[in-house]
Amino acid sequence: MVGSAERQRLPLRGLHLDEAIGQEEDRGVILIHRVLARIRQKTKQLADYCDPVILGISIPRADLRGDRATRPEEIWLDLKMLAGTVTVLLTKVSTLSAVLISLWDVEPLPSKAATRLANVEVVERPQHQKAQPRVRLLIQNPLALAALSELQRDSIGQIL
Repeated sequence: MVGSAERQRLPLRGLHLDEAIGQEEDRGVILIHRVLARIRQKTKQLADYCDPVILGISIPRADLRGDRATRPEEIWLDLKMLAGTVTVLLTKVSTLSAVLISLWDVEPLPSKAATRLANVEVVERPQHQKAQPRVRLLIQNPLALAALSELQRDSIGQIL
């Protein structure tokens, strides 16, 4: 998922132009909504699959404006909110076994709660490691028709 020049002309849903600066949390919510929309879109294409299906989403630039000429603004993202909302969406879509999300230029918000979802694996890397995504999430569907085997989970875990 990469912002495009066409998207630059569209209004940022949830943000007023005068509020755009300094509202990193709002940008994170917008990014979460875009990830959820992409998952919904792809699940319609995968409706007839009966084997385990992992949807991979890589977001190299989380720039919401799609303007490549300017320096992208930092986006603070609540990873637990992202994982929770994707988990809720996956329970309604039994054709997807898991979603692997790679985020390259987001800044994870500090965790406010000690709760952890059993179906989510999160790997955060330091910001200076540019060869790997800043954050990777593997979110497994607890109600998938074709769940991942233990060998498949271990293999994907090594990739994270």
